[in-house]
Order: sequence, then structure tokens, then C-alpha cells
Amino acid sequence: MLIFTNAKIRIFMKGVYIFLADGFEDVEALGTNDVLRRAGLQSQLVSVGEDPFATSSHGVTVSVDGCLPYMEVSHKGTTEKDILIFPGGMPGSKTLAACKPLIKLMQDHYDAGGSVAAICAAPGTVLSQLKGIAGATVTCFDGFETALEAAGARFEPRPAIRSGRIITGRSAGHALSFALEIVKALRPEKAAEVAHALYLDTWKSE
Repeated sequence: MLIFTNAKIRIFMKGVYIFLADGFEDVEALGTNDVLRRAGLQSQLVSVGEDPFATSSHGVTVSVDGCLPYMEVSHKGTTEKDILIFPGGMPGSKTLAACKPLIKLMQDHYDAGGSVAAICAAPGTVLSQLKGIAGATVTCFDGFETALEAAGARFEPRPAIRSGRIITGRSAGHALSFALEIVKALRPEKAAEVAHALYLDTWKSE
């Protein structure tokens, strides 16, 4: 668990981190967090601001486990099993994209061998800035694929896609598919169990 302090604390980017800014999409952040924890992954919510909470695009305020401005980051020992996650939502995803320390963190984490994931608007706003996105197959909310394609990625309108160490999701309605794709990457032995517990393996549309 991260802690709050006015001084910098050293954090090794091992594990699962979901980054929040005011205006994040509720289900994309909290639904993903729920699924990951069902799989036994101790995901951490991190605000890119200095306050120990963030408010969603629908007015839900949640406490976080840590704040990026107070983190001194080390990437020692980072592997593909360590992942940074960026939810969509407005203006949350734009705030994430404009946070230079976060973009540097993402790049350094990826360069160290870590994985990244984003959903809805965030692939276009955040992941499009990743050096390494070229050649990846990605999805996102309609209208945000332009920046990804300009960066050399290939867009496909699918619920969730894993392409190497990059995972993307299409929209809030596909948040659980996105989360399960992350589970498949980090704890593949738990994916079927979690899907069944949520009845996602039996659900059919009318």
C-alpha cells in the first residue's frame, strides 16, 4: 500500500497502478479495479494531483492509495507483469495526457520492460504519446484513433486488444473485457475463474 507524505517516497513500479485525474470514467477505473482484485491482483489507485482523492466524471469521489507528486519512482526489476493503467473519461484522460511526469513515467516504465493499458479516450490521448506504440494493434473510443494511427498504430474496433505489452479497451461498455484482458496477461490462470464468477462466460445479448 502506498502512503501519503509531504516528502517524496521511493516507489518501485512493481505491480498494478491505475492513474486517476478528476473527470475519470467511473466504470473504466473502478470496474477494472474490481476485476483485477477478484483475480488477486493488488491494484493501487494513484492520483496525478496532490489531493488523496479524485472525483469521477459522474461526481463520485474516491480515495486513492497514493499521489504521483509524492512518488520517487524506480523501475528496478520491472517486468511485463507490472502494468500502468489509464482510464478514459473527460476531462480525466486529457488531464492524464497533459501530465508530463506521468507521460515520462509511462515511457520509462515501458522502456524498462513494463506493460501499459488504456481504455476509451485514453489510448488516443495518453498511449499515442508512447514511443513504442508504432506497429501495435489497438482499440479506443471512436474519434480518438487519429492520434494513434498518426503514431503508427493500427486501429481495430474490438472490445479489448492485447498487442505485446500494450492493452487497450474500446469504451465503458467494454470495461470488463478490458480488465479481463489485463488478467489474462498478468494472471492467466485466474481469467476463466473470474469471468465465471461474474457470469461473463454465460451472458448473451437478447
